[in-house]
Amino acid sequence: MNSMNTNYSIRDEIRDFWSERAETFDQSVGHEIFSEGERKGWQRLIRKHLGAGQGRAALDLACGTAVISHLMHDVGFKVTGLDWSDAMLAQARAKAKKRGTDIRFVSGDAENTMEPRDSYDVITNRHLVWTLVDPASAFKEWFAVLKPGGKVLIVDGNMGRETWVKGLQKLWTKITGKPAASHMSPEMMARHQKIRSRVHFSHEMPAEAIVELLRKAGFVDIVIDRKLGDIHWAQARKMPFLRGLERMVQERFAICARKPG
Repeated sequence: MNSMNTNYSIRDEIRDFWSERAETFDQSVGHEIFSEGERKGWQRLIRKHLGAGQGRAALDLACGTAVISHLMHDVGFKVTGLDWSDAMLAQARAKAKKRGTDIRFVSGDAENTMEPRDSYDVITNRHLVWTLVDPASAFKEWFAVLKPGGKVLIVDGNMGRETWVKGLQKLWTKITGKPAASHMSPEMMARHQKIRSRVHFSHEMPAEAIVELLRKAGFVDIVIDRKLGDIHWAQARKMPFLRGLERMVQERFAICARKPG
């Protein structure tokens, strides 16, 4: 990380952070899928809001190692995965080759995709919005890339919101001197928090705040879906107790919106 370079921006820092996590990204519950129950939960969510793929064009933004890209492919979409971390894309391409899928991968910025206007039927992303420096501009970009009548499906959460489980974790650390179980090292966690402090949603990110920005970008028929219990329960069962409990009480949601036309 070249933080001494005055041209090194928050966007560069985000890219480099996720690049360093690429090699072990799929080892974490909540990133890769570790049960058929979770897989079915994701497929249910996708079909509920986007319908069957039927060969329609889908753009999976910040695709990482292509977990959501493969879920979209499995339900019949023709998928392009976009990420600006070359390390993540290398993992994604290797996974697609191993699984024999024809997903197209491109390097690009989710806030300025450089993809053709009016070219995609759907856009998906998971845990991307909290990292956006300028979500208002990003949503306008997504609006432009979608075909008239196209939909965006955002899966994210209000991770900055304090829960009673977080309080319990802090108490546990204070009593035992042991930090709560995490898939990140203390050094990576510190970098994660530094990044979070500088993005648009640096504290809480309620679904309603995302909805307002989507509406200003021109989207209509916006729906907040908080019924993700099947996914979260499947994930929690694979996690250490306190992390699993936190997963079940966090304010996580999916938001679906449509471009008029």
